[in-house]
Amino acid sequence: MVQDKVALVTGASRGIGRSISLALAGQGAKIVAVDIDLQATEAFVTELKALGTDAVAVQGNVTIAADVERMVNVAKENFGRVDILVNNAGITRDALLLRMKDEDWDAVLDVNLKGAFLCTRAVAKLMTKQRSGRIINIASVVGQMGNAGQANYCASKAGLMGLTRSNARELAKRNITVNAVAPGFIATDMTDALPEQVRAELAAQIPLERLGSADDIAHTVLFLASDQAGYITGQVIGVNGGMYM
Repeated sequence: MVQDKVALVTGASRGIGRSISLALAGQGAKIVAVDIDLQATEAFVTELKALGTDAVAVQGNVTIAADVERMVNVAKENFGRVDILVNNAGITRDALLLRMKDEDWDAVLDVNLKGAFLCTRAVAKLMTKQRSGRIINIASVVGQMGNAGQANYCASKAGLMGLTRSNARELAKRNITVNAVAPGFIATDMTDALPEQVRAELAAQIPLERLGSADDIAHTVLFLASDQAGYITGQVIGVNGGMYM
């Protein structure tokens, strides 16, 4: 599906980003793993190489344009191109609206939305010359439905969906597709640590009555990155067990 394609994944060393990277690598993609935590990223790349994947680790802050340009340059120097960009890096700084600090609003919008903008702009220059590419943004179900205590996160993910549609229109003529995946409640180390009753209450909000897995997201990204998804662009694909329809 993505044999010998070059994929740049932000927030690659853990969670959903890790699963996405492994899924792409498992289908023959070369991985440019980007994360702010260099030690974790280098350890992950060592693991990828042990599996036979061509991979390189890059430390970078997606909110800093110079860092983003360096990420793309590393990809070019190692592999000559970028075929797939997955804007996965994200943070939360939850608080009720009346208690939310300015710096927490700014931090979440910077990483989740500005970071995707900077990475897309940098990679699009390369993809435009290639006349091909796949850009996949990791949004969230709460960007569609809202969530108390997450005004900053919800706004950033809703903005990411708008960015997806706008960029899809701009880049389509160059054979570059831009889509978003909107995960619902996904089982993570954090949710695993919750009391059983709390996890049951979360699952009760979902028609399929269970949390999703990081692999559920990775499989959707893998499809959107493939040639089989060449006529899909500007879409937000919900992977949420029916939580939002």
